[in-house]
Amino acid sequence: MQELRLRQQMTLAPRLQQSVKLLQMSALEFTTAVELALASNPFLEEVEEQVPDPAQDAPEPTAPPVGDPSEPETPAGETTQVTLEPAATTPEYAGDYPVPSRGDGEDHDLSQWASAPVSMREKLSLELGNYRLGPRDRLLAEFIIDALDEDGYLRTPTASLCNALSADFTPPPDDSEWLAALRLVQQLDVPGLAARDLPECLALQLEAAPGIDASLRRLALDIVRGQIDRLAKNDVAGLRRALNCSDDALREACALIRNLDPKPGRRYDGQAPVYVVPDVFVDKWRSRWRVVPNRSAMPQARLHQVYADLFRRARLDDRSPMAQELQEARWLVRNVEQRYTTIQRVAEAIVKRQQTFFEYGEVALRPLMLKEVADDLDMHESTVSRATVSKYMVTPRGVFEFRHFFSRELATDSGGTCSAAAVRALIKELIEAEDPAMPLSDVALAQQLAANGIVLARRTVSKYRGQLRLPPAELRRAH
Repeated sequence: MQELRLRQQMTLAPRLQQSVKLLQMSALEFTTAVELALASNPFLEEVEEQVPDPAQDAPEPTAPPVGDPSEPETPAGETTQVTLEPAATTPEYAGDYPVPSRGDGEDHDLSQWASAPVSMREKLSLELGNYRLGPRDRLLAEFIIDALDEDGYLRTPTASLCNALSADFTPPPDDSEWLAALRLVQQLDVPGLAARDLPECLALQLEAAPGIDASLRRLALDIVRGQIDRLAKNDVAGLRRALNCSDDALREACALIRNLDPKPGRRYDGQAPVYVVPDVFVDKWRSRWRVVPNRSAMPQARLHQVYADLFRRARLDDRSPMAQELQEARWLVRNVEQRYTTIQRVAEAIVKRQQTFFEYGEVALRPLMLKEVADDLDMHESTVSRATVSKYMVTPRGVFEFRHFFSRELATDSGGTCSAAAVRALIKELIEAEDPAMPLSDVALAQQLAANGIVLARRTVSKYRGQLRLPPAELRRAH
């Protein structure tokens, strides 16, 4: 019996698929992909010209600042400057900022290209960006990620997470929404993260482990879910009676469990530095911030015009294989240029909106969402997301991933807003300036933040302090 069904399906054209794939690559992945295309496609050749290193002294750009309609547009290939406009329309934290960074002409320290280790929360947030989620679901998942402790556990009840949500988050999430968000986070990166207790952590790892016999997996799951206390006491006889299994099967199951990681969040500590190739440089030239693409560190492909002309003049019986290669070469050249343009436009939008960060540091990082940049550039939010994952910029303050500049918004008692990253920076400054003999408790930190117009609950201050990996007051006290 035949049956007809009607369904909708969106199919991306090959060129668009290639464009999306290149955009979401890191600089190292992109370099590898272009070099492979240069080696395999006869219609591509590498550009011999060397682009001047933007880390060195560059001539003064002739292009006008971004967003200045009174001047002509930037010629193709010229360096683009980003003008730092006055304060944004969103009210900012009104406290005193540190002394601005020094002026123009500072040398770039290329040793800064070694980025800091990626933290557990950063890694999970990056993984979360690969999922197509609604704003509500994404926010709940981000709250769960922020609430994880150093071991990777979610020990905060969802009721407490509800209290941290803003008042305009309506309707309040129910248990099923929290559970769905939790299950999503548990699927990110390392199995076992976001577990609520040790049995759940071990069970998540057992369920995700490949190549395990089904009966052995079931026996190990029965142990961690119902007999974990007996396993801790090494009560082999009690386990055998409770599970009614053979000695050999019990021995294998216990060995399997003991090889699991009871603290999966700890594996993010002490990772080796990750060496990155930055996509753009951000520096100051005559009181203006500019964004320069780092083209010199990546291969430049262009169409091999001689071969293309010879192919067009040739009369072959079957031209389809070479015609396909010529078409793919044209696609690659266009998509590579489009990737550079998109990344630079996103970087310029970030610099324009985070101008205070470049002048004053972390404490001045303002709230920023992907949607704001997408609206500014008339792009889809998913395109901006791909252009910010694994993309890095070298700045006078260090090497930062684009995603570093996107932070959740917190309200202040004056009706303005500040970013969660700025609050963490303020907490760190307060702790660094405290009297070692009388360290500030989380309550005292909350009171000092309130004096600066930022009202947070004590548990939120504790969470942010934990994210900074700063011990509580009693452990910071000088003896």
